[in-house]
Amino acid sequence: MFDLKTRDIKYLQGVGPQRATMLNKELNIFSLHDLLYYFPYKYVDRSRLYLIREINGNMPYIQLKGQILSFETIGEGRQKRLVAHFSDGTGVADLVWFQGIKYLVGKYKAHEEYIVFGKPTVFNGRINIAHPDIDQAKDLELSTMGLQPYYNTTEKMKRSGLNSHALEKLMKNAFALLQDSLPETLSPRLVERYHLISLNEAIRAIHFPQNPDQLRNAQYRLKFEELFYVQLNILRYTKDRQRKYRGFCFERVGEVFNTFYSQNLPFQLTGAQKRVIKEIRKDVGSGRQMNRLLQGDVGSGKTLVALMSMLIALDNGYQACMMAPTEILAAQHYETITNLLFGMNVRVELLMGSVKGKKREEILKGLLTGDVRILIGTHAVLEDSVNFASLGMVIIDEQHRFGVAQRAKLWGKNVCPPHVLVMTATPIPRTLAMTLYGDLDVSVIDELPPGRKPIQTIHQFDNRRPLLYAGIRKQIEEGRQVYIVYPLIKESEKMDIKNLEDGYELICAEFPQYRVSKVHGQMKPAEKDAEMQRFVNGETQIMVATTVIEVGVNVPNASVMVIENAERFGLSQLHQLRGRVGRGADQSYCILVTNYKLSEETRKRLEIMVQTNDGFEIAEADLKLRGPGDLEGTQQSGMAFDLKIADIARDGQLLQYVRNIASQIVDEDPTGTAPENEILWKQLQSLRKTNVNWAAIS
Repeated sequence: MFDLKTRDIKYLQGVGPQRATMLNKELNIFSLHDLLYYFPYKYVDRSRLYLIREINGNMPYIQLKGQILSFETIGEGRQKRLVAHFSDGTGVADLVWFQGIKYLVGKYKAHEEYIVFGKPTVFNGRINIAHPDIDQAKDLELSTMGLQPYYNTTEKMKRSGLNSHALEKLMKNAFALLQDSLPETLSPRLVERYHLISLNEAIRAIHFPQNPDQLRNAQYRLKFEELFYVQLNILRYTKDRQRKYRGFCFERVGEVFNTFYSQNLPFQLTGAQKRVIKEIRKDVGSGRQMNRLLQGDVGSGKTLVALMSMLIALDNGYQACMMAPTEILAAQHYETITNLLFGMNVRVELLMGSVKGKKREEILKGLLTGDVRILIGTHAVLEDSVNFASLGMVIIDEQHRFGVAQRAKLWGKNVCPPHVLVMTATPIPRTLAMTLYGDLDVSVIDELPPGRKPIQTIHQFDNRRPLLYAGIRKQIEEGRQVYIVYPLIKESEKMDIKNLEDGYELICAEFPQYRVSKVHGQMKPAEKDAEMQRFVNGETQIMVATTVIEVGVNVPNASVMVIENAERFGLSQLHQLRGRVGRGADQSYCILVTNYKLSEETRKRLEIMVQTNDGFEIAEADLKLRGPGDLEGTQQSGMAFDLKIADIARDGQLLQYVRNIASQIVDEDPTGTAPENEILWKQLQSLRKTNVNWAAIS
């Protein structure tokens, strides 16, 4: 059989150069293989016939069998439409066309038997079906039609005649070419042991299933395979790394850690913090290199856990480094850590792009001599000129802001790679973490330190602005500070949403007695940092900003977060923004401002925000509502891998199941030489050569 991956789509009957270019650009379909793996998004049962008396305007697609009684042309010019009055003897439905009227007038005849297929609506008390599919009854064998596939297409494609129906015809042409069975991509042992249908059956049934059972079996087989290879790739990569890199063995917890624990610890650790420190201690004492993800909501005490992990490295004669994505966040970590280590003989330095000259030279020299024991910095830490005497522990904050290549650069700072702890305040659902960070062990801090008051979240419509401003005024009079976040910098003609420039002027006019900061992503870094610093120092009472303040500003005095056009933000993003307040002992508030016109999904999102402060609950809900590709921190980092059929939100159980199967295979055959697994390693190799971003997945 010819190779599907190299068979150019333009040579398929019904395609040609022009349509091929459209398929390339719009759907990324270049070969016959790409076409067969472009799956339908829904199916409609074409085997069932309805009676007109049974149908109503709320039903999905339906099928009728009957005759056209008469035609009628209504309206003039653009309002013109053709109506065919259709009856099956139990009632009359109107078939309506707004386009192609001249062509249609001669095509269908009165008193001949047709099968009509379409979506019913009710207009003027009559059942209407707009632009239905019509076939002569004698040409259709309904019992063999099964479920009709529907394919997603773009507006551009529809204008060129490449709608779902056209794609369905191309699929039929493709299957007509395939004389032989499609080659299997899973080992016979897997197919047999886990009761999977063959790939050949699955691909044919996913496009043209005869019944719902056949469709379910096809979907299960293809989802199983897709998730299996993602996990096999991650787990094999992890095993390889563990084999190649033995980690430093931190055998003791000594003077530095114990002094800090007994004399400097600012408050009692939560149960979750103690559990995570235990997990880290076990990792770093195992002789294997630690590669752990630490998840915890804003304010859950991740920085304290990170510091105590670094102190274990110091006790074993190694240096530690902590990297943050922005200068403000790095400076904040530096201040927090130096305060926590007050009175202890531990040299901590801060290295950022803005640190120049003599100060920079002193830091670089101190790193080489080992005098600098903890280095905190930004991307500047990755520069070739930054070298350590013995780097044993690396902490990366807000992991999703750093790429795989940047993490690898830090590894190269020592002959033996240091232990790595990556942290994120963006709670990631367990199923997504298994795939995005499948090569990392995951620790979760799921408790807030004692004394923190939960943030009160309120949804308010924008016609109640006087009440909102009165609340802001009261908080500022009590000595607090306020954030006001906008989704855009400048007004967009297409979107009627509040923008930062107008908002800034409005707030200045509304609160003339107070000082207002303005921060957005298009400002120069130095200018942005200066404005943020003014707010941090309490020189300004109100911060008007876009989402750039989402990560990294710690202002315990800020007690109000107003989010304008909250409907424009995803749940995880709203939760991150809310986390900028509630960092002090005072009651804090998050006000979600929207207009009245909201979709059902948006209302659900806002209700979830009002009801819970639990970041993991919110992340799970966001995953279900929006899918993995849209989640904050996944798409932006290039980690939104292309799953064609599996859905991480809904297929979590299957993901865990196939991960266990993949794990067993990697344990039994770590070198990939067992003959029964040859097909698996070959397929994995082949997938690595496709456009799937496998490197990002690992």
